[in-house]
Amino acid sequence: MMVQRLHYHLREVEPYINWLYFYHTWGLTGKPEQERQPLRDEALHLLHQADGVCMTHAAFGLFDAYSDGDDLIAGDVRLPMLRQQKPGADGYCHCLADYVRPRSAGEPDKLGLFATTVDVRLQERHADDPYLTMLSQTLADRLAEATAEKLHEEVRRTYWGYAPDEHLSIEELHREAFQGIRPAVGYPSLPDTSINFLIDRLIGMTDIGIRLTEHGAMRPHASVSGLMLSHPAARYFDLGPIGIDQLSDYARRRGIPLPLMRKFISSNIER
Repeated sequence: MMVQRLHYHLREVEPYINWLYFYHTWGLTGKPEQERQPLRDEALHLLHQADGVCMTHAAFGLFDAYSDGDDLIAGDVRLPMLRQQKPGADGYCHCLADYVRPRSAGEPDKLGLFATTVDVRLQERHADDPYLTMLSQTLADRLAEATAEKLHEEVRRTYWGYAPDEHLSIEELHREAFQGIRPAVGYPSLPDTSINFLIDRLIGMTDIGIRLTEHGAMRPHASVSGLMLSHPAARYFDLGPIGIDQLSDYARRRGIPLPLMRKFISSNIER
């Protein structure tokens, strides 16, 4: 087991920012570059002003792991996953546990867990200006994602080292041309934010300034957490709706009362 904490200057993370999502937040998707560039320049000005004052932070762990049915086992912690109940285009019902070697193989696999965040001071520097506050918040969100991108690259090439010869451009990174996936908590294949309580137990999110709400949402908002999987066939998928049968089984595996579990993943429960 290896757990590490890394801290980045904003200038180190800046090249990894995916500006397409920044533009989307501001309703600028598809707009001409001359309409988008001024806002990007303003965001970069804020970034450069804050560089040296604010940083981004990452915690990650690499664990001997295996799958047990639809669960992932990392160290002494069981992380239950959810499975599609409507097949995808390939006719298969996917689950993230499919991409980790099963217990029956007799030899452990590896699983990565991570969390990234941005100094909350970045968003507080302009608290008296609503426009600059929103600009800082959307910039911070992109910096948290960019930190996850940079961290994942370093993990693949060095810390885990399963892709030591990888040399991808930023565009290729944003296209996810690398081996493996980095499913984030709260996203389509991993919608249950309460799984953050288990990730926190394993890598210590609080050590980089992240606290969890009663439902597992992260504060500061500009934070990202999730899994790192190396299997060459690993792919992202949308969990979609699940039935009461899987909901009940998942609640049992999580050790959480069914009514509470229903609240955690209400948007994925089949109507």
